[in-house]
Amino acid sequence: MFRSVLLLAAFVASTSQPPPVHPPDVHFAATPQPVVDAMLKLAHVTPADVVYDLGSGDGRIVILAAQKYGARGVGIEIVHDLVERSRLIAREGEVADRVTFIEGDLFTADISPATVVTLWLTAGVNARLEPKLRRELRPGTRIVAHQFPIGDWPPEATQRVDGEEIFLWTVPPR
Repeated sequence: MFRSVLLLAAFVASTSQPPPVHPPDVHFAATPQPVVDAMLKLAHVTPADVVYDLGSGDGRIVILAAQKYGARGVGIEIVHDLVERSRLIAREGEVADRVTFIEGDLFTADISPATVVTLWLTAGVNARLEPKLRRELRPGTRIVAHQFPIGDWPPEATQRVDGEEIFLWTVPPR
């Protein structure tokens, strides 16, 4: 009996997750599927790419990048339940070997391996991210944002998809 209680306590402890370090900067809203596809097309994603989605929510952008374009992907999300949901969807979509979901803060995560970065955050969060993007990403890395630009950084392309705006930047040479 005592052993059963210890096992149950250990199970509960292992499955309960601490709250995020801080609340999310942006409330989760799923990017509409046509917008996801347009973002990946605008970035010219190929099997050679590593797509990072900052604030990845349910993982749909990196999952589609793996399924449709053969890319590898990394989602960074601060909300534990969304990370778990993303991992489940990736397994069900048979791309769990090509995508990874990190439970963490997009401001402190290492994004340097990315060749493509996707964002649907807010204008303020994007502006705060700009120095990190310019500092950590290699020249030639493409960045695609849904709805909000990145500070005063002028995009090189803008598209409208189903009434939504998307923007493209390429990290310039240093």
